[in-house]
Amino acid sequence: MVKSNIDDVADNDGWREQPAQDWSSVSLEDEKLPRWITEPALGSGGYPYTKRLKTKTYLKQIYPLHIELQKVQKWVANTGQRVVVIFEGRDSAGKGGTIKRFMEHLNPRQVRVVALPKPTGRERGEWYFQRYIEHLPTAGEMCLFDRSWYNRAVIEPVMGFCEPEQTAEFLEEAPKFEAMLARSNVRIMKFWLTIGREEQMRRLHARRHDPLKQWKLSPIDIEGLSKWHEYTSARQTMFASTDVDLAPWTVIKSNDKKRARINCLRHFLHKLPYENKNLAAIGPVDTSILGPAFADMDG
Repeated sequence: MVKSNIDDVADNDGWREQPAQDWSSVSLEDEKLPRWITEPALGSGGYPYTKRLKTKTYLKQIYPLHIELQKVQKWVANTGQRVVVIFEGRDSAGKGGTIKRFMEHLNPRQVRVVALPKPTGRERGEWYFQRYIEHLPTAGEMCLFDRSWYNRAVIEPVMGFCEPEQTAEFLEEAPKFEAMLARSNVRIMKFWLTIGREEQMRRLHARRHDPLKQWKLSPIDIEGLSKWHEYTSARQTMFASTDVDLAPWTVIKSNDKKRARINCLRHFLHKLPYENKNLAAIGPVDTSILGPAFADMDG
């Protein structure tokens, strides 16, 4: 039986003490989750909406964004742009689904998804950034990283896969590495998708009991349930060292996946100076769920 053994109710990616619920009694193996998890799930972590975006509204909003993405793809190809988009966040926060919506109508020859497995023995002996470099875009390409070199800042230290000295070295080198990319005219966007604890448990439980989604549930996902506060601390340390002007972090509250996808796409489109941009079609970003690091977006 898999259980989480955190005693405090978390407030999004940060946390605060609240009336204690017995999280240690909750198991992904249970047929149903208790109501104190399922009922407040959408609003967990201070999420500002009480209802999820309706599918009809979502489809209406995302259609013009996909048209704008076509313009971006053409602009990138015609002008030799190199674009890197990094997606990070807690397990089940919606990184893969958001990337899928980016890719839905784009040419995979020009826009690549990079989702690397754990490093090989050879790769563990290399300079840490080395295995990522070969996946960076050439002229006329975009690369979407489903997790990235920031594994060294959050997952690896939390799960004990690296030494503290290695994380400290990474946090010093990452801004320099990204500055080097920026000087070579590589555009970098970094998204952190955040999720409330109850909503995370609801999604992971759904994965465990859906035969078509069980492949998404890894041992690290399960073990991470007992390390909520450690993830919070690691993320804060990462932001403090790597949220820099050349490559800032953008935080998206993603308890509602549809709203998160729409606003991630809008932010991305607003930030690029592509030709024939239709600002009215893109629409405004919802600043109640999307904003910079440390701007009360992450609990």
